[in-house]
Amino acid sequence: MNKRVGQLQLIKKIKLNYNNYLLEFKADSILSDIKPGQFVNIQIDRSPSTFLRRPISIYDVNYQTGTISLVVKIVGAGSETLTSAEPGSIIDMVYPLGNGFSQPKAGDKCLLVGGGVGVAPLYLLAKEMNINGIKPFILLGARTAEDHILLSEFNKLGEVFLTTNDGSLQVKGFVTDHEIWSNSLNFNKIYCCGPEPMMKAVAAKAAKLDIDCEVSLENLMACGFGVCLCCVTKTHDGHKCVCTEGPVFNIKDLEWQI
Repeated sequence: MNKRVGQLQLIKKIKLNYNNYLLEFKADSILSDIKPGQFVNIQIDRSPSTFLRRPISIYDVNYQTGTISLVVKIVGAGSETLTSAEPGSIIDMVYPLGNGFSQPKAGDKCLLVGGGVGVAPLYLLAKEMNINGIKPFILLGARTAEDHILLSEFNKLGEVFLTTNDGSLQVKGFVTDHEIWSNSLNFNKIYCCGPEPMMKAVAAKAAKLDIDCEVSLENLMACGFGVCLCCVTKTHDGHKCVCTEGPVFNIKDLEWQI
């Protein structure tokens, strides 16, 4: 689907926890071929201090109803303004942007690893895997039990494992502390999104176990078109814009110390 600028209507807002919201938008044209891992860039009109568009991963898309769903975490004035919008509001959005996750092959054993609000793009990926006959294993980490979101939705799509930093839900520690890494499940594909330190730790695990791994980077993206160059990341093939060459990269292409 070619990227376009649209005026999308907010039709549903669900508070997931104390600082995360699920927002569903009705597109102003027919949707087609949005890939898991792609994102939208939103103009925040009612926030005077928010000058740049805000990139947000696509959580879900419904082609029958023509809707796009996003998970938004309140981290500043822009996201707070966006989540304060009420159904009926019109939001200026560029979509879909970036390159998404690759699709696994039939018979692949896949592990999806998400941290915090980084779980969002993994939902559409897991959904498409199910359509193609693959049930992924899903490992989700958060600081506390309250910080975990959308668990009931992920439980519909695969076997879910959880960690919390404080031990308030299931395994205490980080996602890399979970026993799933040593129980000989023989994964041959890992997909990951979350805070960069978490992704680097997962990438190191994957490299050590010789498992192919893709990560979705969350660099600051202003334009979404590769013009402003504020989202560049180092790769073995030089600097690349995350908004156009990513946000999904194979860890073998990144200059990470793994």
